[in-house]
Amino acid sequence: LAASGAVDRNYISNYTSGFDEAVAAASRLDLPALSTATGLTVAQLRAFFRLFETTEKVVTCYSQGVNQSAAGTDKVNAIINCHLATGRIGRPGMGPFSLTGQPNAMGGREVGGLANMLAAHMDIEKSLHRDQVRRFWGAPSVASKPGLKAVDMFRAVADGRIKALWIMATNPVVSMPDADAVEAAIKACPFVVVSDIVRDTDTARHAHVLLPSLGWGEKDGTVTNSERRISRQRPFLAAPGEARPDWWQLAEVGRRMGFAAAFTHGSPAVIFAEHAALSGFENEGRRDFDISAHAEIDGPAYDGLRPFQWPQPQGSAPQKKRFFAEGAFYHPDGRARLVAVEVPRPRSANDAFPFTLNTGRVRDHWHTMTRTGKSARLSGHLAEPFVEIHPRDAQGAGISDADLVTLESPHGAAIVRALVTDRQAEGNLFVPMHWNDQFASKARIDALVAPVTDPVSGQPASKNMPVRASRFAAAAYGFAVSARKPRELDAAYWALARAEGGWRVELAFAETNADWLDWCRKTFAIAAGIEPIGYTDRTSGELRLAFFEGDRLLATLFLSPRPVAVARSWAVSQLAASHHNLAKRFAVTAGRPGADTPDPGTTVCSCFSVGVNQITAAVRDGCHSVEAVGERLSAGTNCGSCRAEIRGIINGCLTLAAE
Repeated sequence: LAASGAVDRNYISNYTSGFDEAVAAASRLDLPALSTATGLTVAQLRAFFRLFETTEKVVTCYSQGVNQSAAGTDKVNAIINCHLATGRIGRPGMGPFSLTGQPNAMGGREVGGLANMLAAHMDIEKSLHRDQVRRFWGAPSVASKPGLKAVDMFRAVADGRIKALWIMATNPVVSMPDADAVEAAIKACPFVVVSDIVRDTDTARHAHVLLPSLGWGEKDGTVTNSERRISRQRPFLAAPGEARPDWWQLAEVGRRMGFAAAFTHGSPAVIFAEHAALSGFENEGRRDFDISAHAEIDGPAYDGLRPFQWPQPQGSAPQKKRFFAEGAFYHPDGRARLVAVEVPRPRSANDAFPFTLNTGRVRDHWHTMTRTGKSARLSGHLAEPFVEIHPRDAQGAGISDADLVTLESPHGAAIVRALVTDRQAEGNLFVPMHWNDQFASKARIDALVAPVTDPVSGQPASKNMPVRASRFAAAAYGFAVSARKPRELDAAYWALARAEGGWRVELAFAETNADWLDWCRKTFAIAAGIEPIGYTDRTSGELRLAFFEGDRLLATLFLSPRPVAVARSWAVSQLAASHHNLAKRFAVTAGRPGADTPDPGTTVCSCFSVGVNQITAAVRDGCHSVEAVGERLSAGTNCGSCRAEIRGIINGCLTLAAE
């Protein structure tokens, strides 16, 4: 940018500092080195730079690929530098835009929900802010240095510096890097409290005290979105059982520790009023967050609170306000700081660990599946953990599509299903972070991730972990559906998912079983008097067993020396079907519907349970757009998250037809 005409010299001169130093630091990386680091050609980089230079309205959207890095702070500062250098900030259609990984991330920061923050965007390391908060609360003292960030905190738990831990609304045994070490630390901690809406999580199993909390639809409070808009969240479900709000739990503990006078809050309205009052305390425009116009809010006014955008100081009416188009940054001199950033040096693969692991999310699951794993419809889209691997990498490792793959790093190991696809670049692997020990035998992928963090933010580097991959040699593969939840799954690999009418489970065994009938009775709780139908093919090594009680399918097991070829969605649907026709019961053991019953295929649209085969048939029948498929099948017309996948199916079908 500095070598082009795109730099806004007036904006830089009037509203920023540090421009020359930032340019000098950036200049140490030349185009050939940048090409090597990114995998993009010099021509592609030049084209992108030219586009940024010549396009006035630029919004830079960045998410966890930038943030979850050992150099994440530098990466974000580099993005902000480019917007400051061009004056593209604070004006319509311009600016850096962080797509955060959690809902209400803005709201969490407003109330001081990080180890280095005080409430209302005040800084724990600034003596003035500490003094203001101390005097506002009438406290004898306020902590003078940041607390431990997550990775460091669990190290402190492990070495005994922390002896009591209260975990609220998260599942660190699955979501934290070096997850096995985190689990060991929690297990060894003398006192662990977990507040959650789910009793059985990987973390809750190590708790000494479990506190039942409210879920999203049961909570009463506010949330803040990315445009600084605070909205009331009103409950639409009654609190179940003994579940209580998080604020109530915190206040009760405060009272019982001897601070009853400081925790007299009786409702969210009282807490919000205090929060608003603190935001305006001795502010006078020096701090960005100020909602003191609501410092005197009462219960009825809080109940009727309309969404508003901050800041809204005392005595001001609701207003729309953009920050920074004409400077006025929240530094003593009012100037923004361009930060000289160093070129990041990513961890690289090596002979022992030749692949780079990237962890992330899939469309239909949230965090560690403690909630979404309870939904049969959401699990129908992707029912087991997987690794995306490029075809040439798979061939080199002797891995075929649908094989099981063992992934290993110096920190841990996992077993997941192979999804061979050119969506991944060579040398790179992608595995979702969602699966936990309740739904898979060994798929907590963050157990492989090193506890390496950004030195400033403390954010874990979850996107760049050297690993190795090898084919898991199974003696037998299995797929089963069961009306009852399988118990004590005796298998080298298993992945369990909810299904309409019961459960589905993928299986692999290190050695074959001499008595599969007995295995089924134990695993699926089949009474001794119920005999199966099915067959064993000694030539192919395949076995099929199905158990019925009256008209109802209790369980069926498909075994093969290779990954099992079964119409899974159809097999799952048999749990809810009536099987009064004895002749058709044998179709269940075949694992495929008859000619009169089309197989919908793997679920693509979870909202309307539309499968890939149905979409493919619609495309063949003339539906050549996402809208046309939606009109025919309703797929993609509700939440819309499957529209990209539908578009890919359409393009694939039309490409094949053209060939």
